[in-house]
Amino acid sequence: MKKDENVRRGNWGNQIEFVLTSVGYAVGLGNVWRFPYLCYRNGGGAFMFPYFIMLVFCGIPLFFLELSFGQFASLGCLGVWKVSPIFKGVGYGMMVVSTYIGIYYNVVICIAFYYFFMSMTNLLPWTYCNNPWNTPDCSGVVGGGNYSNGSSVTLMANVSAMINHTAKRTSPSEEYWKYYVLNISDDIGNFGNVRLPILGCLACSWTVVFLCLIRGVKSSGKVVYFTATFPYVVLTILFVRGITLEGAINGIKYYLTPQWSIILDAKVWGDAASQIFYSLGCAWGGLITMASYNKFHNNCYRDSIIISVTNCATSVYAGFVIFSILGFMAHHLGVDVSQVADHGPGLAFVAYPEALTLLPISPLWSLLFFFMLILLGLGTQFCLLETLVTAIVDEIGSDWIIKNKTFVTLGVAIIGFLLGVPLTTQAGIYWLLLMDNYAASFSLVVISCIMCVAIMYIYGYRNYFKDVEMMLGFPPPIFFQICWRFVSPVIIFFILVFTVVQYKPITYNDYTYPNWAVAIGFLMALSSVICIPGYALFKRLKNATKPDGNWGPALREHRSGRYAPMLNTDLDLSKEDQSIHPVKKPEEISLTIQGSNGSAQDSGQ
Repeated sequence: MKKDENVRRGNWGNQIEFVLTSVGYAVGLGNVWRFPYLCYRNGGGAFMFPYFIMLVFCGIPLFFLELSFGQFASLGCLGVWKVSPIFKGVGYGMMVVSTYIGIYYNVVICIAFYYFFMSMTNLLPWTYCNNPWNTPDCSGVVGGGNYSNGSSVTLMANVSAMINHTAKRTSPSEEYWKYYVLNISDDIGNFGNVRLPILGCLACSWTVVFLCLIRGVKSSGKVVYFTATFPYVVLTILFVRGITLEGAINGIKYYLTPQWSIILDAKVWGDAASQIFYSLGCAWGGLITMASYNKFHNNCYRDSIIISVTNCATSVYAGFVIFSILGFMAHHLGVDVSQVADHGPGLAFVAYPEALTLLPISPLWSLLFFFMLILLGLGTQFCLLETLVTAIVDEIGSDWIIKNKTFVTLGVAIIGFLLGVPLTTQAGIYWLLLMDNYAASFSLVVISCIMCVAIMYIYGYRNYFKDVEMMLGFPPPIFFQICWRFVSPVIIFFILVFTVVQYKPITYNDYTYPNWAVAIGFLMALSSVICIPGYALFKRLKNATKPDGNWGPALREHRSGRYAPMLNTDLDLSKEDQSIHPVKKPEEISLTIQGSNGSAQDSGQ
């Protein structure tokens, strides 16, 4: 329907663009480098049970809540809080979180860019130990000959197995990562030099993100046809290659074999809930932002189920891809899969690249793997940047800023690049992991919990259910009504308690972070949460310093000059009060006037 278009602000070209963008946003690096590791550490196949329970009772309801919230108001994470202005600090908190994530996430993407470029060679540079950056402790998994020399590989496997019994083996890929790519310093405070190749790749990464968002959702909506779908092509290619390798089945068994004995362990349920929550991107502001460009009557209920299930299915599928290759590598080394399994940057830039060196035409597989990581990262980065830009543009709201949105995008991209420069120094990896551990941890849980309470209990669940019915043509199913009001907030609170109880000071390999660095981490976490009471206090104080509406001369005949309009206002208000007083159903009065996107937005001004 043409009248459903929001001409001034813009909409997605079609519904597929929104679904693909949201899939690209939700499916990120964590699906590949975090979920498979969590799964095998928490009981293998048994972990799937609490994982899908948490998906149904927490993941999908929260996803639907944020999509419907943004779509109803057609506003970003700041503008939507016209629903309850005192809670606008929640929107600012989401912006702060998205800023932190956007800064370090693009650094991870730029490192993937670097590995991608370095894979354009006949021999991967992390294959052997005969490079200038290698140490005497280096021990490779590939022998001196080529891959087809089976006896050489077997000999090296035996040697590596013996080394593993006497000392921790340092692989060529690990030394390449630490001493060449990062040239890592000995302390988080020792920044050293900027790694120019990484800085160049960071500039490349931000340029790609800006160009894809140059026309907002109109341009990014076209790009996601490739960035959101091609990773699945690569995953399938790597999966087919992986399961045909010797030892792959052992890796998959390690990944999936159920250990039902630990299913009652609270840590397993806590990890499942946390992974669902963080993986779907709840409370980042991105879901609200993406949904705000939907047409008003779009079925976001259907979309939320499709996107959430796709996200979780991708995590499970990625586990097969990762563990089939790791099983193959463990088989060649003659060690247990647990000794080669890793997560985070250690999996993406050390363990998996090392396993790829064992394959024929290893540069091809390396190119495919890092290209997949780049696309997975970019899909999330698009939404992080769009979240910030949309919030700024909606907040200012003038025709000029809407017309010149491209310059806002450019400005945010340049600032993001400059703030990411310290992460390209020799101490950059320490700061990256500090931001990853603290900037988007318990603060997200607090933001999400307050958002649920504000919508359900301050604005009112009856009002919200009627808003959803006005938008979709049917009220939220009873299951979602119960989850929004009771179940999901309880699970979110459980995640918060679990996060606090399970807290351990951050480390990186054998390096323990100093107290001042941990303090900075907590300040980053608090900086987003403090926005909520901070803005509420500011709002109260701002209103407290304004004169009361009845301020002025007591007698009406004395109210002249600037007090004259107040007389008219008072009379109008009294008449209006009399006219609406007989209506005793205040819960039916929605904060947003019915109508299309444009009229709903204008009326809320």
